[in-house]
Amino acid sequence: MDLYSSTSVKGTPEKQHLSEVMHAVQLAVNNSFEQMKPDGHWCGELRSNATITAEYVFLRAALGLDLTVDSAALSKWLWAEQKADGSWGIAPFYPGDVSTTTEAYLALKILGTPMDHPSMARAREFIRSAGGVAKVRIFTRIYLATFGLFPWDVVPQLPPEFILMRSWAPINIYHLSSWARSTVVPLLILSHHRPIFALPNGRSSCNDFLDELWCDPTNKMVPYSSGTRKLWKNDRVGCVFAVADNILHSLGGLSKRIPLRSLARRRCVAWILEHQEQTGDWAGIFPPMHLSIIALMLEGFSLQGSAIQRGLAAVEAFAWIDEGGKRMQACVSPVWDTLLMTTALCDAGVRVQDERLCQAVRWVQARQVFGPEGDWRIFRPHMTGGGFSFEYCNNWYPDVDDTAEAVLTFLKQDPRSVGSASVIVAVGWILGMQNKDGGWAAFDWGNNKLFLNKIPFSDMDSLCDPSTADVTGHVLEMFGLLVQCAAGEDRSASSLMQRVDDAATRAISYLASTQEPSGAWFGRWGVNYIYGTSNVLLPSLVGPAIKWLRYVQHSDGSWGEALDSYGVGPSINAFEARQCGSSISTPSQTAWGIMGLLAHFPPTDLAIQRGITNLLHTQTVRSGESATWPEEAYTGTGFPKFFYIGYAMYSHYFPLMALGRYVSAVNATG
Repeated sequence: MDLYSSTSVKGTPEKQHLSEVMHAVQLAVNNSFEQMKPDGHWCGELRSNATITAEYVFLRAALGLDLTVDSAALSKWLWAEQKADGSWGIAPFYPGDVSTTTEAYLALKILGTPMDHPSMARAREFIRSAGGVAKVRIFTRIYLATFGLFPWDVVPQLPPEFILMRSWAPINIYHLSSWARSTVVPLLILSHHRPIFALPNGRSSCNDFLDELWCDPTNKMVPYSSGTRKLWKNDRVGCVFAVADNILHSLGGLSKRIPLRSLARRRCVAWILEHQEQTGDWAGIFPPMHLSIIALMLEGFSLQGSAIQRGLAAVEAFAWIDEGGKRMQACVSPVWDTLLMTTALCDAGVRVQDERLCQAVRWVQARQVFGPEGDWRIFRPHMTGGGFSFEYCNNWYPDVDDTAEAVLTFLKQDPRSVGSASVIVAVGWILGMQNKDGGWAAFDWGNNKLFLNKIPFSDMDSLCDPSTADVTGHVLEMFGLLVQCAAGEDRSASSLMQRVDDAATRAISYLASTQEPSGAWFGRWGVNYIYGTSNVLLPSLVGPAIKWLRYVQHSDGSWGEALDSYGVGPSINAFEARQCGSSISTPSQTAWGIMGLLAHFPPTDLAIQRGITNLLHTQTVRSGESATWPEEAYTGTGFPKFFYIGYAMYSHYFPLMALGRYVSAVNATG
């Protein structure tokens, strides 16, 4: 299929350049359809660090399941991820991490790697130089405790009675983010049972299987937080939680014999079973799937029973196996990938009537979530469902970002769908999820009790789901196209459009209040200020943002931002230190920069031209008439500073979007 066969491009250098762009678009479009699944959707690998694969090994070891069949494939991938200094990091081009390295080391040892293996020796050296096992994060402590490698007495208390707190209480599970909530509930069961599972050397509450990683294996009673005196001086909220944790420890986590404990355990189990999808998944992410299976087993459920067997099948569905070995994804992204790929193809000029695009839209529409499930209903009980989720099946946690992108995609593929039931219900759900501050979060409404990040088991600073600029900007982009497609209707008679206008006004105020002094916006779900800024760029706030985007463009026309930018503020000094908005170039971030500028400047703008030229030069032909862009760096964000994601398709559909929009802009200007 030749998208631009009717367009004459011979003659001037400008038209010759356009010819090159259109050829690159054609190659990328061909590649897109090559990757399309037979049923009309796309799903690329969602890459993350070694902990997810290591924890898969822990799960199978805890359940006593066979690991010999996949041991070579699992080990091959883990070894390939090891850095030259012997460590494993949380992302490529990022320093080694003691927790990630400890988990990878333990997994490899469980899989049978001998201690005298040279790579194991290098890993040991790194871990000990970083302070040893005593320095691992809380979740790594918990996993080690389940094998007797860390004392349970130095793991934060999680009394199951927490499940009994009502939703109106200042602290309850529904004030935790969806990802934390679905992980914490099964952890309450683990905290009660304090299990010790067997390792290759047997079962022991003081197992020496990892003693070589301790700087002092004779003293494993290492506290996980500063003393209460120090906390009182520096962090009084944290001190209150620490004191409460100390009291719970002294009471043994509350007596296991009081009636409330039995009731709490039953409630936890009921919650876990209720939140399991028919496909076996929990929350669409690996940690709650892993922990829920363990929790049910501890509560007496048979490994051969339906709940655990479906859970194990769901876990295996997250596996990615190729010549690089076997690894586990933290999540799968079929709806997100399908929406963004379809949008990119529409931007690239593929005919909206193309049956493949229609098939993709139908595939997504069939996954609209109407209920009755949904934790969002706890605080928005009178709202009608209608959102979309990220994964194949996640009825409990549709998200605002996917839903906004779904509406955008439907409208781009067929503007007449503006009046369809699917669009109207989706927009209504998004409107109902707008927070009081005018912004939108990912999964929940009013989930902004940030003091909960001071709870002792929260060492990743991600227990809440407050409004973010990138999601809010995405919603406003959708509103803009919605209003444009509805231009022929009597908007004054449309209550929905009036609600959209009101919501947009509040959202703009929110974005104005969150714009950084540099002009950029923080990117919660993508790295980082380039993503956040590209997602916003409102006309009323555009000046400083454009200046910032131009400032951080590289000399070769590209954009790139390192993960380190999450650890510094977006000050000019930070930019000059090349920590923020200036790092190794990536095709996805270059595309974000181009699209941000294209929204406000003509295609002749020098920065846009340089960005487009960079994408042309970095495109890699795969075979014949098919091409894409390589990208090793992670540009997706799970938890800032702690967990990052490499979306395999980001480096394809975002550059395709940028090139397609550039061609449309050139054609529109004659």
